[in-house]
Amino acid sequence: MFMLRNLSKLVFGDGSKESLVEISQGQLYLVRPLSVKGYSELIFKDCVATIRRTGQEFQYQLVIQRAYEEGEEELLSGEDGNEGALERLGGENDEKIFLLDESLQFRTDVRQTGEKVFAWRDLSGDYGDLWEFVCDSTVKAETAALFERVALQCQYERKYRKSHEYATDQDLEQLACSEEGIPDASPVPSPVTKSPKTAAALDTAELFPNTTKEKMSKIAAGKVKVPEQEEGQTVAPPSAEHREGVETLAQSVAELHLFDFPSGTFVLQDDRVTATVVVVNPTKWQYDLQIVGQEREWLSQPVIPELNPVFNFEYKSFIFNHYLEDGSAYSWLLRFKEQEDLENFQGGVMQALWEHLNQTKWQKVKEQDQEYVLDAFNDLTMEDPPDAEEEEEEEEEDYEDADEGHGQESEHYDSDESEDDVVTRDEDGNVNSQLAVGYKHDRSFVVRGSKIGVFKHTNDNKLQFSTNISKVQTPGGKLFSPTKVMLHAEDSNMILQDAANPNSLFRMDLEYGKVVDEWKVHDDIPVNVVAPENKFAQMTNEQTFLGLSNNALYRIDPRLAGNKLVDDQLKMYATKNDFSAAATTQKGHIAVASNKGDIRLFDRLGINAKTLIPALGDPIIGMDVSADGRWVLATTQTYLLLIDALQKGGKNDGKLGFEKSFAKDDKPQPRRLALTPSHVAQFQHETKARISFTTARFNTGLEDKETTIITATGPFIITWSLKKVLANRKDPYSIKRYAEEVKADNFKFGSDKNLIVALPNEVDMVAKRALQRPTRESIATPVKVGYGGRRGTRGSYLGRSDIVNSPY
Repeated sequence: MFMLRNLSKLVFGDGSKESLVEISQGQLYLVRPLSVKGYSELIFKDCVATIRRTGQEFQYQLVIQRAYEEGEEELLSGEDGNEGALERLGGENDEKIFLLDESLQFRTDVRQTGEKVFAWRDLSGDYGDLWEFVCDSTVKAETAALFERVALQCQYERKYRKSHEYATDQDLEQLACSEEGIPDASPVPSPVTKSPKTAAALDTAELFPNTTKEKMSKIAAGKVKVPEQEEGQTVAPPSAEHREGVETLAQSVAELHLFDFPSGTFVLQDDRVTATVVVVNPTKWQYDLQIVGQEREWLSQPVIPELNPVFNFEYKSFIFNHYLEDGSAYSWLLRFKEQEDLENFQGGVMQALWEHLNQTKWQKVKEQDQEYVLDAFNDLTMEDPPDAEEEEEEEEEDYEDADEGHGQESEHYDSDESEDDVVTRDEDGNVNSQLAVGYKHDRSFVVRGSKIGVFKHTNDNKLQFSTNISKVQTPGGKLFSPTKVMLHAEDSNMILQDAANPNSLFRMDLEYGKVVDEWKVHDDIPVNVVAPENKFAQMTNEQTFLGLSNNALYRIDPRLAGNKLVDDQLKMYATKNDFSAAATTQKGHIAVASNKGDIRLFDRLGINAKTLIPALGDPIIGMDVSADGRWVLATTQTYLLLIDALQKGGKNDGKLGFEKSFAKDDKPQPRRLALTPSHVAQFQHETKARISFTTARFNTGLEDKETTIITATGPFIITWSLKKVLANRKDPYSIKRYAEEVKADNFKFGSDKNLIVALPNEVDMVAKRALQRPTRESIATPVKVGYGGRRGTRGSYLGRSDIVNSPY
């Protein structure tokens, strides 16, 4: 043990190595003791097991990567009927990644034959499913023992957020799985084979030590859902002190459930609690949600936007998030006996939330506007699930022509960058902040302090570093860091804004890579937001564009002498509307949003809005509109709002809200796109960062319909399928987690298949198909982007030609 302890210190080293320890040869099986699909399946005939670091401190991955024998790649690519085989090599089909977490129940065993076996839970599979890595006979016992110890040390670091050097042998033993024995994986390769033992006849002491044989037979027959073991379940945190309320807005009796991170399910905590929404301080618009059981006080939490409330009338439930002072998050579910109870409680919660955000009494809101707000927070009822054929067809559509790999390029902004130069951090500490994607030419521009990196989109859907604009400075020679950028005039110019000079804009000539003009907009009216004249204006030589201040909307014409604001196309409001974002359609219709949360739809400048969409209360930080004007997309910090601007019925049937006002009692139906509270809690559990979305955008192109929405929060890139959203599907979004925070994101122009992502120090083009359904595993597993010692491999991960069956 002393020798292993010293060896593991050498393994972890100073943190410069990504790979910690490796088993160079073995086989990977997926064992399903209870599945009708078969007992076990051979996944990789020859593979390598590695434990490696991630970009997050105290987080490590167990990686199983398929190994190819010499010449196997050439053989695969040359066989008839194997078109595209090479494209699949090195992709997710050849690599399995698992976050080293206590929930894996990682364990090891030595068979009577002398085989050393590692096993761990399949968190995305059925109860009892296991992954098994069977070491080759050439693997030494001490190597396997070291691998096991390092795996436990990595789990210790993740659980306690501190170095494994503090861990005693007893600490590691507690993390080791207590289940005795590992069921034998079938030695017969694919197709899936049946073990001589059927699931019902398995020794229950091996798989489910606390389960009787009678219950085991019911489980095998599918009549009983196996509960998660109580050990390791998420424990409810202690309640904050209940503040005294001066008024009760809603009160009801319900069941209380808590989301359990290891099992990914809501677990009943108390079958009878009293849930109350109270006014704590009416002058400061403070409200609390309080839950009390017969034996304990469960929860007291302020009603704030981070509550992320979701009301599901199909299951008579209310789901919400709960944050502690240390930043940790939990997801709770209240289930009511009667729908009327839920409706009354929803009214209280939404009144408290709306009054907190708007600092106005709920009773002052028009009835139809109240309904609009309540509808936005309802969990839409799921339609009948599509049949298997439809599902398969949809997946094919999603993945068609998508590029498998990453197209990241080192972002050391230097035009004479050598082939081996992989420096990705500036000495001045600047990181990427903004992204502008070209429409006319295949270029993307990334702002990094006072520099702009230019990246070319290659034909194989990758990014190639093109050049660096090393100094952004005014025509007078003053260096500045652009806070807003917009491509202009056939992508030949870029409009920039300096935060220190809010009344002016600057024009950069991209051919020369320098700022050539300063445009003074107005002496008294600042520029807070700029937007193109129309959706695709940057593809044309259109010179004018739109500007917004806090309470004004206007056109800017750079060709004017003196100030560039067009006086007769200025709409100035007497009250402070606090405008925050704008977007335009292909016809030039305009959508303008504010920090108050309302949205105005205009058919042209200089007049009153045709439609005013009520505020939910959260500030809107970004806007986009579909090219035809049908869909309006607003971004708040914690959710997106998708609004159908097409009128249905009445005298304006078929008209857009940009062209004609909605009838007084016919507001558009809002769709609030939010992460589920349980996923929010998992995100928070993993990253300790609250949800904060980047501006959401549709994919766009001259001939393309909008099909997908992209945004990001923290290290997660997220896409919503418009088709699934409109069908009220329960799985409308997919995610991909990076090792670092996503700073900016967008689609490649003319495609919804490829996404461009700016991380603090890298830029990545990633296929949409690389995103996964949100599960505990996909949320917890970061992907590192970057280059290793040579170009062409992802990070210092092994490429497909780096692993061969070549013992040494």
